[in-house]
Formats: sequence, structure tokens, C-alpha cells
Amino acid sequence: MGLKIFIIGPAYPLRGGPAQFNENLCNELRKQGHDAQIISYSLQYPNFLFPGSSQYEQNGQAPDGIPIHTLVNSINPFNWLKVARFIKREKPDFILFRFWLPFFGPALGTIARLVKNHTKVLALTDNVIPHEKRFGDKPFTRYFIKNCHGFIAMSKTVLEDIGRFTTNKNKVYTPHPMYETYGEPVTKEEARKKLGLNPDDKIILFFGLIRHYKGLDYLIEAMAHPAVRLTGAKLLIAGEFYDDKEYYLSKMRQYELTEETVLLHDKFIPNDMVRYYFCATNLVAQTYRSATNSGVSMVSFYYNKPMIVTNVGGLPEIVVNDYCGYVVEKSNTQIGNKIALYFNESKESQFTENVKKEKEKYEWSYFINNLLELYNKC
Repeated sequence: MGLKIFIIGPAYPLRGGPAQFNENLCNELRKQGHDAQIISYSLQYPNFLFPGSSQYEQNGQAPDGIPIHTLVNSINPFNWLKVARFIKREKPDFILFRFWLPFFGPALGTIARLVKNHTKVLALTDNVIPHEKRFGDKPFTRYFIKNCHGFIAMSKTVLEDIGRFTTNKNKVYTPHPMYETYGEPVTKEEARKKLGLNPDDKIILFFGLIRHYKGLDYLIEAMAHPAVRLTGAKLLIAGEFYDDKEYYLSKMRQYELTEETVLLHDKFIPNDMVRYYFCATNLVAQTYRSATNSGVSMVSFYYNKPMIVTNVGGLPEIVVNDYCGYVVEKSNTQIGNKIALYFNESKESQFTENVKKEKEKYEWSYFINNLLELYNKC
């Protein structure tokens, strides 16, 4: 008999990677016969704390067959009591909090404290040490963590970070599973036609919300290296700026990178367009300053795309160096050298086949087995 499971985190109509992940997870749990549901946010961030254009999907529709309860207000303590009463009334076997930012610590920690004597409380922790530090990070995170029975992390780095806040041994590492909600792959030719890209170009993709810790400036500087210029490679930036856009534009001007070399699609990429960006590219770049795990890597695996990543956080756990991509240090010279090597030695075909072999370990069944083992252990 299946379990009753509540996933507490963003879901449709909220946009972004965590929402997509939660919907994928809920769907996979339901396929296995569990009564999985999502408790999402009625207010995720106050608008003045949200740097993007919108927190919500501008198109698309709610996922079929997934119950979504839009309940949690992240800044209203009276709401937290209401959510806890709802959980206690519904009597799930366990709840799984999605935690990636200390800002949510007071809300999620209070809900967990109120229900932990009635159900098992697990946490899927994307980060416990945030990329961008703010006042209150440590006490908010500690408050949340102390009210959980167990933890699952998709990066060994995050699993170690949890130990800075608790001696609880109920924690498990499991790789980030692949995103499968963006549609089946299309040919490179079809994808480039859809995006208006030259069918013969060598394209490097930087995908996702643009923030300082993601190191886009390293990649821009690398594109200016003579060896990279000689390859004729182009950089496709696809994502909305959450950082100062002018900083990156000034970098391009400084290194004389024209709009023919850097293709700027500076907007939030809706779900139904994601596959075209990945299928259109020759190489995906994640030149991050810091990282834990990365959904971009998992989308790359799904679409069989080689990657170049920096040696930070969980990225080298995912990308096997010189097999399905490159792992480099945070150096524009190293990044540039590997990009030039990739194109000059025509590595794409070989690395693509290796990605296809490596991706088997990122199936959802593996993640869910580890999650249920953690539940039984708690």
C-alpha cells in the first residue's frame, strides 16, 4: 500500500527549477502508487525581495494529475498555524520540505515544529549555506534544521554543510535526477530554426537566471581568448538578469565581443522553449563561482549535452572530466583553453555518447528509493 506524502515547496503557477522538480517528483511518486501531493506557496517572496520580472508562469498550464494546495504564506505567522492544522488533519506519513534559502527558515521551521510529533518531517536541502549571504542566515537555517527528522541532499557538499547545524545522522546523498518535463529532444537543425540561429555555428550555452555566483563574467572573458576566437564559437546567453546587466555588457565591450559573438536572449525562458535552447547547442557552460547541485546539469543530461563546469560544489560530482565534458578551475584562461580544445579536436560526438551512458544514474527511481529508505530510517 502506498504512502501519503506532502511535498512542501513551489509548484505551478510559480515558475523556476524548484517548482519543476517538485512536480516531477510528485508525478513519479504517484506513478509508484503513493498518494503524493504538493503544498505550494500563496506568497513565496514579497515582490520587493524578488529581483526578476515575475514569480509566475506567463503561459503553460497546471500539470495533469498532481494535487496542488496553494497554502503557504512565507511571511505570515498566522498562516503557518493554518498550514500546520491542515497537515495534522490530513495525516500524511511524511512531509518533505524543499529548502534552499534561509529566508524560508522561520515559516518552514515553524510548520515543522508544529507537526513533527504527528508525522515524519524530512527536508530536501538544495543549500544550507546560501550563495549570497544575508543577515539572519545562520539562525534561520538552524531553526529549520532542528525541527526536521532527516535530510536528503543532492550534493555531498550540502550534506557536509548540514553537519554544521545538527548532529542528526539521518541524512543521505543522492544525485539530482534529470528533468523530464521540458519535452522530448528535437534535432539541432529544428532547434536552431526555432530560435533563429545559424545552423552551422558552434554554440556554447549559458542558461538560467543570471546572478553573480554563476560566473558568467568568467565565461565572457574566456570568449575573448585568441584560441577561442579562432574557433569561431559563439556564446548564447539565455536567461533573465537578476544581477546588474550593465556589468556584463561592459565586459563585452571591454573585450570587443560583438552581438555576433555573444547572442543575448536576456529573458526568462518559458518551459515550452527550454528544450530548443539545449538541443540547439554544442556545449553547455556552468562557470560558477560557487555551487551545490545544478538543475542545468540535469537538463543537459536529459538532452545528451556535454558540459564545461568549474570545480566547485557538486558540479565535479556530476560531470566526469574529459569524459562527458570538462571540469576546470575558476580561471578564464582554463575555461578558454578547454573550449578551444573541445572544438579543435571535435570532441562533441564522443562526449555526447558518454553522456548517454552516464545519465542512467540520474533516473528518478534511484532518488525515490533513497528518499523512502530515509523515511524508513527516521
